[in-house]
Amino acid sequence: MNGSREDERTPSFLLRLQQAITRGLERFRGLVMGSRVKHLWMLAFPYQVAAVLTALVAVGYTKLFQWAEHWNSALVTARPDAIFLTAPIAFLASWWLVRYFSPMAGGSGIPQLIAAVEVSDDEEKNDGSWRFLNVRIIIVKIVSSFALVLGGGATGREGPTLQIAGSVYRVVHKLLPPFWPKVSRRVMMVTGGAAGLSAAFNTPLGGIVFAIEELTRTHIAKFRTAVLSSVIISGMAAQSLLGPYLMLGYPKVATVGVSFMYKLLAISIVCGALGALSCKGLLLLDKVRRALKGWTPQLVFVLLCAFTFALIVRAFGPMSLGSGEALLDHYLFDPAPVVTWQNAVGRVLGCIVTTGGGGAAGMFAPSLTSGAAIGGLFGSWFGVERGELNMMALGGMCAFLTGVTRSPFTSAILVLEMTDRHSVIFQLMYASMIASLIAHAIDSRSFYERMKDRLLASLPDLPRRKPAEDADIP
Repeated sequence: MNGSREDERTPSFLLRLQQAITRGLERFRGLVMGSRVKHLWMLAFPYQVAAVLTALVAVGYTKLFQWAEHWNSALVTARPDAIFLTAPIAFLASWWLVRYFSPMAGGSGIPQLIAAVEVSDDEEKNDGSWRFLNVRIIIVKIVSSFALVLGGGATGREGPTLQIAGSVYRVVHKLLPPFWPKVSRRVMMVTGGAAGLSAAFNTPLGGIVFAIEELTRTHIAKFRTAVLSSVIISGMAAQSLLGPYLMLGYPKVATVGVSFMYKLLAISIVCGALGALSCKGLLLLDKVRRALKGWTPQLVFVLLCAFTFALIVRAFGPMSLGSGEALLDHYLFDPAPVVTWQNAVGRVLGCIVTTGGGGAAGMFAPSLTSGAAIGGLFGSWFGVERGELNMMALGGMCAFLTGVTRSPFTSAILVLEMTDRHSVIFQLMYASMIASLIAHAIDSRSFYERMKDRLLASLPDLPRRKPAEDADIP
C-alpha cells in the first residue's frame, strides 16, 4: 500500500516541480525581455536610424558632387578660358552661402566635428555642440560645396560628409523623446563621423580607426558597439544603392623589396612636409580672411582666390580641377600615364587656394590626389616600372594625407581599403609613419586641431563640456 501511494505522489510532485520551473523561467524571461533587452534595443535604435539616414544623404551627395565635377571638367576641357568665369562665380556663391546662412559650415567640416565632440555635455539639455552640427549646416554644406565644385574648385566631399553625418546623428539624438533611455550625445557624434567616412569612402575600417585616432581620445570600449554597428549599417546601405565598389579599383602593384624602401622614404619625406606646409598656407589664408572686417574686403579676397585658382588651372592644366578623380584614374590604371610636375604643383596649389576661399571645401580627396601626383612624379624620376609607379603613388597618397591629418593609421587603412592591395600594407604604414614624423617636426599640431581652436575662440560664449564619463551604451 505504501509503495502504491508513493508511486501516485511521484508524478504529482514532478508535475508541480515542472510547473514551478516553467513559471520561474517565464518570469525570468519576462524580466529580461521587459527590461535589459528592451533597454539595449532602445539604446541601439537611434544609432541604426541615423546610420541609414547618413547613408541615404551620403549617396545623394556623392551623385550630386560627381555630376557637378564631370560637368565642369567637360566644360573646361572644351573651353579652357571658361574657368575665369566659372571659378569666380563658384567661389563667391560658396563663400556667400556659408557667411550668410551658416558660418560653421565653412571649410572641411572635420574641425567643427571635433569641436562639437569637445564641447558636448550630456548633462545639459542644449549644449554647445548644436552650434557646429545641425540641419541648417547639412543643407548649407551640401549646397555650398556643390557650388564650389560646379565651378571647378579643387575640393572633395569626404570631409563635408563627416560634418553632415555628425549633424544627422546630432539631430536624431535631439529628436529622442523624454522617456527614451539616456543616449550619449557625444558618442552619437563620434559615431556619426565614423559612419560618414565609411559611407563616403566605402571604408568601414577607416571609419573606425578615424573615430579612435582623430575624433576622440576615449578608449574604444566606451563606444565600440555603437561605432561598429553604425559603420556596418551606413556602409551596407550605401553599398545597396551604389553597389559594392572600391573607390580606387584594383591598381596593379609590384612586389617590392628592401632596396625599394629608400625611394618610398624620399616620397614620404617630401609628401609629409608638403602636406604640413600646405596646412600652414591654409591657416595663413584663413587668418587673413578672418582679419578682414565687412563684406567688401572679404568679397575682394574671395575673388582674388578665385582668379588665382583660375590662373593655376590655365598654367598647370585641367588635372587641377575638382577632387582629382581623373588624375587618380590616369596615374593608377592607364598603361602609359603621362606624369608631369605641372600636375603635382597644380593639385597642391589648387587645394590651398580653393579651401582658403572660405566656402565648404573638403581636403581628404585633394590630399590623396596631391600625394599621388607627387609620388608619380618621383616614380618617373627614378625610372621605375609600371607596378612600382603605382606603389609610389599609393605611398605618396598615404604620406600627404598623413601630413594634413596627422592620422597615420587612418591614412594607411583608407588607401588599403580603397585599393584592396593588402600585399603592400607594410609599405603604406611605413610611408604614413615617416610622413607623421616629418609633419610633427614642422608643426606639433594638426591643421584640424588648430582650426578647431580658432572656431572655439570665435565663440567665447560657448559653454565647455564638464569632465564626465560617457553614458552607458551597448
